[in-house]
Amino acid sequence: MQQTTLPRAISRQHHYKESPQKQEADGSPTWITRGNTFIVAMTEVRAGTELLREDNRDEYMVVVPPGLPVTMQAGDQKLRSEGDALIIVPPGPSQVRCEGSGIVARIFSACAHDLAGLAANAQCYADSEQIVPGPAPLAGYRLRQYQLADHYKPEGNLIQPRIFRSDSLMVNAFAPFRAPRPTDDLRPHWHDDFEQGSVVMRGTWIHHLRTPWGTDLSTWREDEHLEIGAPSVTVFPATVIHASRNLTPDAWLLDVFSPPREDFLRAGLVLNAAEYPQLEEAAASDGRDVPQAWRSQRA
Repeated sequence: MQQTTLPRAISRQHHYKESPQKQEADGSPTWITRGNTFIVAMTEVRAGTELLREDNRDEYMVVVPPGLPVTMQAGDQKLRSEGDALIIVPPGPSQVRCEGSGIVARIFSACAHDLAGLAANAQCYADSEQIVPGPAPLAGYRLRQYQLADHYKPEGNLIQPRIFRSDSLMVNAFAPFRAPRPTDDLRPHWHDDFEQGSVVMRGTWIHHLRTPWGTDLSTWREDEHLEIGAPSVTVFPATVIHASRNLTPDAWLLDVFSPPREDFLRAGLVLNAAEYPQLEEAAASDGRDVPQAWRSQRA
């Protein structure tokens, strides 16, 4: 692939050894990282921590680890979760009240301008795109909870995707990798025109990263083999070749995209796709970004 312009710099935020961008009312630290079109806020919560949004423009997602009960409030709707869940929160005011300790990840589109401005890497995205929220869910906006354990096979493949969408976001909340990923089974790839956020919820990972060469030798970058723990966020810019592997068992990773990826939708990989308007017919793509093994898991 010929590269004529240098991709945006790779953002790497090691939250566990960096100062937070925000402290919640009870002092709990929140680290904020953004991409061009999405924002990830990770909070080390304790019992009683409240995570508030006064008037979010579009839906956002909350990923809650196992064993951490939370109560969600959005307008006059209320929902309780025992943890190990992905929750979609409707636009407007909302609250997450935590009843235990752990790392909670909230994932927003770049419509959350207040959070975008606080991001540790905000300066990298001074030229970011304006986001228009996608179509509303067919049954209307409401709190929705998905139990992640319902989509995990203990004796299944090492890599088990669990992909969900909202109006503006798509998150792959992978099942925890029960063993280190074999080094002869990596899948380095790139995305031509969108970024990917890689959120480490648990364990130690290596992101293998290669920036394509352009015509100007002075802009070439060395390959990176970035070892990173939890909690952390790495943003892979468009065209950067990447592959990730876990070094520890029981390691948990989220992939973040905005807007929702049409290739995953067309491949039938999105678990809640039926809750949103269906895509119009389009010419078939080569499917390069959709692993064949994932397709067979959904069959």
